[in-house]
Amino acid sequence: MEYLDLYDEKGNLIGEKILRTKGMKPQDDKYIKIVLVFIKNDENKFLMQKTSKEKGSVWATTGGLVSSGYTPDETVVKEIEEELGLVIEFKELKHIETIKRKHVFQDTYYLEKNINIEDLKIQEEEVEFVKWLSVGEINELIKNGEFREGNILAFNNLLEKEKLI
Repeated sequence: MEYLDLYDEKGNLIGEKILRTKGMKPQDDKYIKIVLVFIKNDENKFLMQKTSKEKGSVWATTGGLVSSGYTPDETVVKEIEEELGLVIEFKELKHIETIKRKHVFQDTYYLEKNINIEDLKIQEEEVEFVKWLSVGEINELIKNGEFREGNILAFNNLLEKEKLI
């Protein structure tokens, strides 16, 4: 069983937890936290993953829910290692923004790193495969409804804030 800490509308811990289950939703005035990380190489391509069938078989970036007892900063490093087998230090990451959604605070991070896909050890329960994709290719996936909806705003904001378009 995995629990998630709950937060108030300002993002402060409130000392309560919720059991992680499929389709769970906190009460109206409570929130959980999610982290996303966009990894870009020197060729201006982003490391995207095709999620496993169990996770919807869609294109997405690396990320996950913040488990109870963890901070978003700790979670993003943990998710990168779990999903990709890539060990990084938090200081390599740049926090881009926190997006407040219904019941969720979504922290977006950015990492510039050249990675050989062959060296990754992907978590097969969550990731089918990974691929470097251009902004144009990602926009085509978005247009065709093949990109995880919860990643779209964060991706577009990253492009704008980091002047990558």
